[in-house]
Amino acid sequence: MKRHATLTVIGRDKTGVIARITNFLFQQGANIEALEEQVTRGQFSMTLQATWHPRHLDEAVVRQGLEKLGRELEMEITLRFIEPHRVQRMAILVTREPHCLEALLHAWKNQKLRGAEPVVVIGNRPDLQPLARQHQIPFLHIPWEDRNQAEQKALETLEQYQCDFVVLARFMKILSPNFVWRYKNKIINIHPSLLPSFPGPQAYRQAWERGVKIVGVSAHFVTMHLDEGPIIAQSAFPVTRGMTLADIVARGRQHEAKTLLRAIRLFLSKRLDVYWGIVKEV
Repeated sequence: MKRHATLTVIGRDKTGVIARITNFLFQQGANIEALEEQVTRGQFSMTLQATWHPRHLDEAVVRQGLEKLGRELEMEITLRFIEPHRVQRMAILVTREPHCLEALLHAWKNQKLRGAEPVVVIGNRPDLQPLARQHQIPFLHIPWEDRNQAEQKALETLEQYQCDFVVLARFMKILSPNFVWRYKNKIINIHPSLLPSFPGPQAYRQAWERGVKIVGVSAHFVTMHLDEGPIIAQSAFPVTRGMTLADIVARGRQHEAKTLLRAIRLFLSKRLDVYWGIVKEV
């Protein structure tokens, strides 16, 4: 059976990075399945998917060689080997609204989230610690006043728990490109609007003030652009006569939990592909 790995490279842009890394992998018997790179304000970022035949892989040599390349290029190079059929280790980021976290943990406890296991809950507030502990899931409170320090601590935690993907269960902080690129197309968010309409934190209020007749929610992959990531799943409901903003929020929260769960199940099915910013089932 092939060994699968994801390689991420982040650092100041310079010439020859792709050539040196891909040439090294070729020398180590790797087959490059996919590669995506971009430069944003002078920062180079690359995600690469590679496979090896087990007889052609010396993992220690590959890791040592990439560490050496990272030092020479002055870049951060991270290699994660993936077991395609193993249970995916899920990190959940939260703030204080409990409905999405409750839905995820309830589905997992009742074996309705097959293929995933929540291994840690990270909160920028401590409010949901009792809920995580109730389900015997470790909870880590990381204050988010200094985003750089907070994200560094969160990334260290994801590595510690060997997380395969991240779910933002009404996490009310914006993740930086530095964070997002390390888990490209592996961070799933639920947003309370039918994107691309009404991005930002006050989506329900914006919809209510505009008098829209249909309100919805969108589960999407997180990118470096706020609430513009590829959409995985959506759900909507009609705004009936006499509905208040509070009514819309309450109804929307029900849809948030269900749609986020549906998006995670689609992600776990291995049938999603992101092509030119659009999620397709394959």
